[in-house]
Amino acid sequence: MQWLYPILSVVIVSAIAFIGLWTFAMKTPQLQRIVLYLVSFSAGALLGDAFIHLLPEAADGGFGLSISLYILLGIIVSFVIEKIIWRHCHLHKCAASHHHVQPQPFAYLNLIGDGVHNFIDGLIIGGSYLVSVPVGVSTTLAVILHEIPQEIGDFGVLIHGGFKRSQALFYNFLSGLTSVIGVIVALLLSETTNVTNVLVPFAAGSFIYIACTDLLPELHKSVKMKESVGQLVAFIAGIGVMVLLLVFLG
Repeated sequence: MQWLYPILSVVIVSAIAFIGLWTFAMKTPQLQRIVLYLVSFSAGALLGDAFIHLLPEAADGGFGLSISLYILLGIIVSFVIEKIIWRHCHLHKCAASHHHVQPQPFAYLNLIGDGVHNFIDGLIIGGSYLVSVPVGVSTTLAVILHEIPQEIGDFGVLIHGGFKRSQALFYNFLSGLTSVIGVIVALLLSETTNVTNVLVPFAAGSFIYIACTDLLPELHKSVKMKESVGQLVAFIAGIGVMVLLLVFLG
């Protein structure tokens, strides 16, 4: 069971890559509205998981300097990935504007960066299950909610970069499978060392960074009162889901 739940979780996360099929059945304005609410919900879930599940577990034996440093490490690594090798985009609005006969370099770069990001997600999920099944489930759910708007954007970037739809779906899925490698690495390391002391606060730092620097700024692009209220409700609902998981799963 120590291997079954984490592996199953990352396979489900990888399958989110196929959400690209759904996006082309919708008009761009409608998709943009829905994705913004998903981003709000995702931000709430990520912060909820970080502050309700991960950090309390990390500080169970006391909150020391090492925990602070591992949280900061999660923030730094996320910053480096985004800054250097990963272009993050939540909407595929660029997909319809240009078409290239051959895939462009930036499309391959996006795949590489996404693969690295998914590998780290795998490490995080694996480390979370090492703490307990409830923490693993809550972290997996937070990652899934974050992956939905991310994969919509990645699919659009690949289409814009010259990939056919079938190619974009296939390569996006392959990129997602690096999370399986991440889980395996985390579980193998756990046999020789206590990796949860590092991975749990690292995961919290990564989630805090993604929510606060990537997701929440997206929401400030919409200033309409009705949409803003809806986003706030979705944000609180994301936190609420993490509270409910704590209540019912312990």
